[in-house]
Order: sequence, then structure tokens, then C-alpha cells
Amino acid sequence: QVQLVESGGDLVQAGGSLRLSCTASGRIYRINVMGWYRQAPGKQRELVATIGTGDSTNYADSVKGRFTISRDNVKKTVYLQMNSLTPEDTAVYYCAAGIRSSLHGTENNYWGQGTQVTVSS
Repeated sequence: QVQLVESGGDLVQAGGSLRLSCTASGRIYRINVMGWYRQAPGKQRELVATIGTGDSTNYADSVKGRFTISRDNVKKTVYLQMNSLTPEDTAVYYCAAGIRSSLHGTENNYWGQGTQVTVSS
């Protein structure tokens, strides 16, 4: 069984910064793409950023230049450094990862439980 656990969500003033972390645990052979998504009240879940095994990154236009995604493969952890936060960034942030549990197993997508980020104006 695989689990993703996020941390780092908080209440912050506009213009502030937060760093989210998400650590994978359990039966893990290989972690492929890792990413962050967010869901604001009344809105659909949207992609924030992803990072591949070769550290290739992809960002939503709304966060480019403000957010940075990174990963530590030894720690099985993905990070999201968020700077210059605005009230529009308020949402529940979820991490996700494509994980294979064995050499010959298939890759499955896993999600964390979410962490709340609230930005006050």
C-alpha cells in the first residue's frame, strides 16, 4: 500500500511565502511524475505544477515565476515553494504521483489527502 502525506499548508498574508511538502511511503519500486494540484471552493481541481524523474517541470500559467516545484528522490518527497502569494491562491493543495510498486507491476496514480492554503488580503 502506498500513501502520500502533505504538510505545510497554513494561513498567510498576501505577498507571503509557503513551502509545501509531500512524502510517499509504503511499497514503492519507482516514482515517476510527481505533481501538485489545487482546488478552490466551487471550482474544479486544477494542475499547479509537475516534475518528472529527470527534473523536467511544468507549471500552470497562473503560478509561473512565483512557484517552484522540486523533488528529493532519496526522501521520496516533492516540494512546492510558493512565493508572492495572492488570495487567488487560496485552495486545498493536493500532491499526486505515479508509482510502481514492483519491477513488473503497473504504474498507479496516488493522491494525498490535501493541505489547506489560505491567503488573506
